[in-house]
Amino acid sequence: MRISVFGTGYVGLVAAACFADKGNDVVCVDVDEKKIAMLRQGKSPIYEPGLAELLEHNKKRLTFTADAKQGVLGIEVIFMAVGTPQKQGSHDADLQYLEAASIKIAGLMEAAKIIVIKSTVPVGTATHIRELMSKHTKHQVTIVSNPEFLKEGDAIRDFEFPDRVVIGTKDERARLLLHDLYEPFFRRSERLILMDNQSAELTKYGSNIMLAARISVMNELARLADATGADISLVRQGVGADSRIGTAFLYPSPGYGGSCFPKDVREATALSERLGVHIDIIPAIDSANEMQKRFFSDKVLKILGSAKAKRIAIWGAAFKQKTDDVRESPTITMVNTLLDAGAEVTLFDPEAMENIRKLFGEKIEYCEQYECLENADALVIMTDWNEFKNPDFQRMKQLLKKPVIIDGRNLYSLERMRMEGFQYSGIGRRI
Repeated sequence: MRISVFGTGYVGLVAAACFADKGNDVVCVDVDEKKIAMLRQGKSPIYEPGLAELLEHNKKRLTFTADAKQGVLGIEVIFMAVGTPQKQGSHDADLQYLEAASIKIAGLMEAAKIIVIKSTVPVGTATHIRELMSKHTKHQVTIVSNPEFLKEGDAIRDFEFPDRVVIGTKDERARLLLHDLYEPFFRRSERLILMDNQSAELTKYGSNIMLAARISVMNELARLADATGADISLVRQGVGADSRIGTAFLYPSPGYGGSCFPKDVREATALSERLGVHIDIIPAIDSANEMQKRFFSDKVLKILGSAKAKRIAIWGAAFKQKTDDVRESPTITMVNTLLDAGAEVTLFDPEAMENIRKLFGEKIEYCEQYECLENADALVIMTDWNEFKNPDFQRMKQLLKKPVIIDGRNLYSLERMRMEGFQYSGIGRRI
């Protein structure tokens, strides 16, 4: 099948590469000409494990262009994966980029089209986009809601081996085409779930809100563990052993971040306000997460006693491992807290150095993993990169001015830290 994808961010580029890998010819359209130039040169503008290799392997089936015509003419199925960020000063989604792309496509249509919205959008957006496009074309427009459920850092696997593929539309032809397009990804078992547009849109929010809630509840339990002397790692084992609960997303952390969880929780809150529907739990998830970021930053300051004129090393800038995404990362809160307290900050991240530099410029020092420990008064671990899980502790101890590790990911065993002679503190567990 010949399809097009508008938007070459995390969602659009992964979708395009994976569809191409199943034999489809895919036209990728983006208004960012620098990004298109990079892609034409065989360079991925984002870090996602396996993506660069997949793009290279399927380069004959992938076309990258800033010309919207190439993504419309002669193509029946068009995927929309443009950004829908949170509006400045509001919890609402900013649909201006989706609306602009929709109007552009409608004006170029030479025949009926199936528009598949993969962008995360508020409930009711499919109806809004259908009405908007119908004003700019005489041809039939069918809108399909097809939310993505990709984890950054594992997006290729999530796309190729999905738990489910949600298709929101009542149009039978659209359902058939989307089924054929996705069928190679679930040959072993049928994973397609059919529903209406509104239900598909709310399913996306529901999934992310549920996961964000699990993280936030675990973080609050970790704060209780800190106060009572309990070990949250043992609590996690006990709670996760319940088959009704399981262990996924029960790791305490300095707070969640990224482009999905914070935005989706806030947009669901904004939706409730627009509809006049009273909700309590969903807004509290966002408050709890912001509290967790402050809690861990304050904990670091408390352990340091005073951060003024101290050199603090940070491992990790990305909001999670296997991505270069620093959006809403707890590291941002940590760096700002330390700088405000008068500390000197050095930082290392395997993939996100360039993106964190865009935020802090020369306010902090960017170093290699062990280099940033030299003469530091403490190491603060913010991201659970594999590189951090079994480091050279003797080398670390020699480089640090003081053997202090404050671990926001609970990467190390308490016994090992005692044996190595570190003053070690995690979240919800301590020596």
